[in-house]
Amino acid sequence: MTATDADAVRLARVPLPDGHRLVSLATRPDLRRAMTDFNGRVWATFMLQDPVPDANWHHLDEDWPGHQLLLLDAQDAIAATSNAAPIAWDGTDAGLPVGWDDQFLRSVAGLTDGSAPTALGALQIVVDPARQGSGLSGVMLDVMHAQARAAGYGAVIACVRPTWKERYPLVPIERYAWWVRDDGLPFDPWIRLHARLGGRIVRPVARSMTMIGTVAEWGSWTGMAFPESGDYVVPRAAALVSIDRDADRGVYHDPNVWMVHDLTAAARPDPSI
Repeated sequence: MTATDADAVRLARVPLPDGHRLVSLATRPDLRRAMTDFNGRVWATFMLQDPVPDANWHHLDEDWPGHQLLLLDAQDAIAATSNAAPIAWDGTDAGLPVGWDDQFLRSVAGLTDGSAPTALGALQIVVDPARQGSGLSGVMLDVMHAQARAAGYGAVIACVRPTWKERYPLVPIERYAWWVRDDGLPFDPWIRLHARLGGRIVRPVARSMTMIGTVAEWGSWTGMAFPESGDYVVPRAAALVSIDRDADRGVYHDPNVWMVHDLTAAARPDPSI
């Protein structure tokens, strides 16, 4: 992608909060470190141990800088960020990647396998914790829509990490993904926002991301002790962490939910929800 990607977003007239402006790493590569630090602060330490982003995150900066966006406030402080990468997808539910890790790997593979991107793959949206609940997540998701349309893609696909799943780590994602409120809208706030903006729940994914470490490493990442082998509830984990002391190994699979935003003319968000 080129420096014109940010211009494409502006031409799409995505409404931004007063005093805010949108920039990309294509036009502001000097903000790369600030963006990395900003993003890293919101995640639990164990969530930063997935080897797939560790090995491939540099492609976002090097190959798709126009899709790495920062929303700056009037004081030039980062209010929100978003990361995404184009991906070749056949448009079918069955053709979606296995999960978040597989989505990222397929985007990277597309750099060399000759496949033409057909969708924009959302990787994450991060909002300053002090400003969560102010609508910025929706702004950044709208921007992804605008960028995908500007690039001629038919969809934004997102393997969503449900916001409140960590409150219910004992509930299988296969059930949680379909929970609804009394008004019929999705129970989880992040799934609900995607739905309000036109996203369709496709399927839950129990093993979307994987983190593996020694027992000592899991102790350092979580501040917990693991005296015996078994499954543990860990703060901010959306599922159980499995500890095997004999193998000196702990494994965590982060559960996500596949959502698809169809951007074709026949599929517009329902303004009534």
